[in-house]
Amino acid sequence: MTSAGSTRDHGDPGDAPSAPPPLTEPVAAVRPSAAEEARTIAASTNTGTLATLTADGDPWASFVTYGLLDGAPVLCVSNLAEHGRNLAGDPRASIAVVAPATESDPLANARITLAGRVESPTGDERDAAREAHLAAVDAAKYYIDYSDFTLWVLRVSRVRWVGGYGRMDSTSGDAYSAAAPDPVTLRSAGAVAHLNADHAESLAAMARTLGGYPDTTSALCTGADRYGLDLRVNTERGVAYTRIGYASPIDSIDELRSATVELAHRARGA
Repeated sequence: MTSAGSTRDHGDPGDAPSAPPPLTEPVAAVRPSAAEEARTIAASTNTGTLATLTADGDPWASFVTYGLLDGAPVLCVSNLAEHGRNLAGDPRASIAVVAPATESDPLANARITLAGRVESPTGDERDAAREAHLAAVDAAKYYIDYSDFTLWVLRVSRVRWVGGYGRMDSTSGDAYSAAAPDPVTLRSAGAVAHLNADHAESLAAMARTLGGYPDTTSALCTGADRYGLDLRVNTERGVAYTRIGYASPIDSIDELRSATVELAHRARGA
């Protein structure tokens, strides 16, 4: 996990609009590491854009489905397809995956790029890869065993995570493989909707007293994970994003309610 200060690698925005900075220090604003974020995004869907290289060395992008084998994307590709021929000729590849949208602006949503080399698994690993792909892509049962389809496992060596504007980081394939998908995020949509519909004032109080924005007029929860909540905050100075950390990390969606109740009590007590 990492601290609240997420990596920012853009230059000075000059005269471009920017989010108002916090007026006080956010409290315990721990967030998932880039590796954890990437594993969670990879597990949130089963589709992505695969980038391969043609025989002439030109980049080629294709829409694909995938399963996950210990975090490694498992592809089932026709040997007749352009990207299938490309992978057979050059194992270098990357896949871009976009998390389910939470923002109306596409570039404000989270996404990852996983880069490395593909290998065709053998033996027990092939059996495990086949099951992983079938578990994620039900329609694959109609073609996965055809002789003109090949299973490929992308051995991830490099990861780029983007969490939206101003939030991004890179990590290694080893760190990605060692991490795990967040146990809360993937099941949090209903809880987040409930917080926004029924506890808007509590979210605003959290932003004022725990999130560094005492001038908050309203706040919206944009996401929840095992470490805390992400909030979009409206102030008279403009719109900002902040992080509210739980008293301690949680290990399941069943613990989310008690963690957010504790945050609300703490915010109102402060």
